[in-house]
Amino acid sequence: MKTKYIIFDLDDTLMYEVDYLKSAYKELAEIIDPKNKDELFEKMFELYKNGKNVFDILVERFPSFSKGQLLEIYRNHFPNISLNDGAKEIFDFCREKKYKIGLITDGRSVTQRNKLKALGIENIFDKIIVSEEFGSTKPDERNFKTFIEEGIDTYFYIADNPKKDFITPNNLGWTSVCLLNQGKNIHSQYFESEDVFLPELKINKLSELKKIL
Repeated sequence: MKTKYIIFDLDDTLMYEVDYLKSAYKELAEIIDPKNKDELFEKMFELYKNGKNVFDILVERFPSFSKGQLLEIYRNHFPNISLNDGAKEIFDFCREKKYKIGLITDGRSVTQRNKLKALGIENIFDKIIVSEEFGSTKPDERNFKTFIEEGIDTYFYIADNPKKDFITPNNLGWTSVCLLNQGKNIHSQYFESEDVFLPELKINKLSELKKIL
């Protein structure tokens, strides 16, 4: 029986990347200056919002830490994050319908795997592609074609970034779906591009996928 493969992006789709950033900043503040951790965190986040290089400023202020050490803490910490609204609902819907569920995410293995573990979703996917583990990043076709298999006739890719997320699924004949920015995304969404880069569909929240799938 023919079925469907529902494949998701991670950052700013299933979770907000800014929440990971905040979690990492809190971890850094606790390690760098535990007595003034709250104040330091607020300062770091303010610098980030103002477009400053937070790590360079930290190294100047706390010279006992190198930039490399701080980046390792940022990338390797176990984050305090949560799923975006509607994510669990749509996972349950897909399981009920017996659709396959996949994930394609760019990033370092330890960082992305820690996110999945913290969210409690590492084991719900039929297949996970993390760019560092796989050896290529989106929009490389290989990251997407690995999901193609006999018995599946319909593919969906749900993501957020028109610059790299939708061109390949569009070329493969998949249904591309963009979760619109509700004001928390790290990267802005630019839709003034060639049609091949643009999603076929747009949604405001993940729960809207039930009507699409």
